[in-house]
Amino acid sequence: MDIGKKLKELRLQNDLTLGDLASRSELTKGFLSQVERNLTAPSIATLEDILEALGSNLSEFFHEEPERQITFSAQEFFVDEQEDFQIEWVIPNAQKNKMEPILLTIHPHKQSHELVAYQGEEFGYVLKGNVTLVCGTKKYKLKAHETFYMDGSRSHYLYNHGNGDAKVLWITTPPMF
Repeated sequence: MDIGKKLKELRLQNDLTLGDLASRSELTKGFLSQVERNLTAPSIATLEDILEALGSNLSEFFHEEPERQITFSAQEFFVDEQEDFQIEWVIPNAQKNKMEPILLTIHPHKQSHELVAYQGEEFGYVLKGNVTLVCGTKKYKLKAHETFYMDGSRSHYLYNHGNGDAKVLWITTPPMF
């Protein structure tokens, strides 16, 4: 852990100058600058004083959350091939997240599975082909580069009315697939 860097980040988060922190912690501006640049290391007692002036403590300061993965390669996608369509989960274990993006490929004249009514929202972007969004008794035709955004209050599904595969980036919150 880079203590100096983390102290500087905490100071800046609190919108404090080195002078402000020096006044609050009863330490010199020069000493704090050296600590932030890792030119000197504070004693535990001095670090506690600095952290108190920053509204923190040793336990919070040294607690590190495990870094979450933020990028994913195609090799990490999970694919489920059905007769009428294919679902690619583009974020591994997305069920743990607040939203779930999938790449849905629907074969010609076939449909996705029907999502029953639920409390949540959805966004879809047609990447390729033509689809019909069937929402209850209403039908909405979409082509490549068009989108839909809706709540999940009605059962719905996508139907590919074209002659080639249709591909849709479909995002739900909460995860539904």
